[in-house]
This record gives sequence, C-alpha cells and structure tokens, in this order.
Amino acid sequence: MKKVYLILPVIAAVCGCSALEDSSPYSATMNNLKVQVEYPEGFGTLLREGIAVKVEDSSKGGSYIARTDGNGIADMTVPNGIYRLTVSDRSEEYVFNGALSGIRLVDRDLSLTVGLQESKSGDIVFKEIYNGGCAAYPLEGTYQSDKYVILHNNSSEVQYLDGLCFGTADPYNSQGTNVWVKYDPETGEASYPDYVPVVQVIWQFPGDGTAFPLQPGEDAVVVCCGAVDHTVQYPLSVDLDKEGYFVCYNNVYFPNTRYHPAPGPHISQDRYLEVVLKMGQANAYTFSVFSPAPVIFRAEGMTIQDFLNTEGAVIQKPGSTVDRIACIPADWIMDGVDVFYGGSSKNVKRLQTRIDAGYVTLSEIYLGHSLFRRTDEEQTEAMGYEVLMDTNNSSDDFYEREEQSLHE
Repeated sequence: MKKVYLILPVIAAVCGCSALEDSSPYSATMNNLKVQVEYPEGFGTLLREGIAVKVEDSSKGGSYIARTDGNGIADMTVPNGIYRLTVSDRSEEYVFNGALSGIRLVDRDLSLTVGLQESKSGDIVFKEIYNGGCAAYPLEGTYQSDKYVILHNNSSEVQYLDGLCFGTADPYNSQGTNVWVKYDPETGEASYPDYVPVVQVIWQFPGDGTAFPLQPGEDAVVVCCGAVDHTVQYPLSVDLDKEGYFVCYNNVYFPNTRYHPAPGPHISQDRYLEVVLKMGQANAYTFSVFSPAPVIFRAEGMTIQDFLNTEGAVIQKPGSTVDRIACIPADWIMDGVDVFYGGSSKNVKRLQTRIDAGYVTLSEIYLGHSLFRRTDEEQTEAMGYEVLMDTNNSSDDFYEREEQSLHE
C-alpha cells in the first residue's frame, strides 16, 4: 500500500480576479491573510514556490486560484468573508493536500501556521457515486430509488472484497447539523474525533476471505437500493439487475419495498451485503439524495463484530435520544468521499482531512448526474490497466458527470 502525505493548506498571492471584491458578504473591506506551512520532519526539502491554492467564499461559492512563494508562505489580500482553503501538491513519490474551513476574516488581518498530516491511499477506492436521482420521465415528478456506488481496485495486486465494510458518515447530509466537527474561529483548523461516526447501518461484503476477488483495474457495483431494472418504467434511470452486482438488501431490517424491492433475477443471493449492525429506525437505507459521505473500511486486529461489542464502539449521538453511532477508527478507513450539495451554502465537512481533504459537489438533485473519479492517464498507460486519481482530495479527484456511467 503506497503512502500519501497530507498537507494542510498553503496560500499565496491571489491572482488578479476583479470578481473577488464583489464576493464579500459583508463589505468591500480588504484584509491581509498570511500562512506559513510546516512540512513533517524529513520533508522540508520539498518546499517550493508555485503551489496552486484554491480560495473559496463559503457564502457565495466564488473560487480563486493562488500560488505560494519559494518559502511556502502565502500572503494575500481578501475582502471580508468566511473562507475555505484547499491546496494540492505532488513530488515524484508523494502527494500532499489539505484544507481549512471557517476562516473568518472581517475587518482584521490574520497570520496562520499550518502543520502537515500523514495520510494513506486505499487499494480499493470509490469510482462513482450516484445518489441524486433523476427525472421520472415520461411520468411527472422525480425518482430516487436507484442509488449505487462503484468500487475500483486501484492497486497492482488482487484485492478481496470479502469482509469489507460499507457505510456513511453522520450527518446524512453535508448541510445537516454536525455535532462532531469543531472549528477554531481564529485559524479555521478543524478538530475531529479520532473516529468516523458511521450512522444507521454497517454493511459488510460476504465471503470467506477469497470468494470475491477484484483484479487490478476491475470494478464492483454496489446497489444501495433497488437491484432491479429501473429503466423499464424510468428510462432516464439505470438497469441495476446485472450479473456480478452486489446489493444492500435485507428485508428484515429494511422492509420498505419502494426502496428495497426483491432483487432481480440476475442478482446472485451470495452477493447480498450483510447487516453487521443496524442503529437507526428507518425502514429503508438512508443513502442521502443530497450529499452522502460514503466510507469503506476493514477492522484491524479483530473482526468488526468483536469491535462493535467493545465499550465505547457504539454511542448515543450527542443531542439525540434515538440515534446511535458506530465510532469507526479513522485509521481503518480505506476510502471516503465528502459530498457537498450545490443547493446549499451551509455545507460542513464530515471526514477528516487525511481521509478526504476536500469535497465534491453535486450541483442539483434529480438530474441523473453522478460523481465520478478522474483517470490518471499517465499511470494507466504505464500500468496497462485503469488507474484512478487518488490524492485523498475529492475536489481534485472527482468531477460531476451529466449522466450515470451505467446508463445505457
């Protein structure tokens, strides 16, 4: 497994963008922001100028490109506002990226020192996330009972899906109330627990350890709801009744047949994902139509069942008398993607920077759009199989497709 190192944002002088002044939610007052980046021990020689930094107004969504100087110092002038900062960099061996959020610059200057964190890239990654539904054409209305994700073996060795766990982080929607993340009002640095709060249910792939191999560059489709041919009634949807597909299906825990009809005849029963633990009250798997944060993970040193039986592994969600949360160690996460909803200005990240330094935005729901990982063309040509971009920064790795890849 290759190592990927994560850097929290570096900032540089903003390129001349006349729209910047107009983006202020408060006034035209300009403020100086200076950031000094500290690399981990042993990586100081990588410090160099010209690193691209994205500065985004959290309220209005305008984004601007900035670049660092030769000392890794960013010195920029921005109007009053609340900002998100992201940066990506790579050397021949390593990838660096990171983010800061909630930086409030209102009638003041600010100097920050930002340290770097280590991250790692998973052998199995998300290739596509289709959660936003489509139009119900030729009927009126909209349709969302056809969600799926695609996993991809991004390594040079055979990977086995057996025992892999799948879930989503709390809150269900990026614009929902997030009780897990706290931001320093001065620096914008996020404070997370050392676990990912997985909500409602943990699914697990079946198998004895070698039953479901995934070859290098190979994909696995996981149907979140509705392993049937949806195009029969909704031609803008997808056919999810295909041989080899996996499905989140358990009619005891999730009996709602609108979202979980009996899988079609091409779905083998040995490819039904198992419910390890159900924590919510819903009768259907709540995979957000707006902005899920899906994760895949494996327990280390024990089974996931044994872990969930340990003290503190499952807790009551703060402020809730109903919802429980599974506290999955962040080090166990193989891949995760923070999805933001384009129709909201109140999105908040749920995943730690070392899991996903950025986010990918779904502009609107019910358009048949999906979120798709970019191909690393250079590595694909060198390796002879499809290699996807994996910098642990979905802002760079993903883009929004205008049509689901499984649409025929």
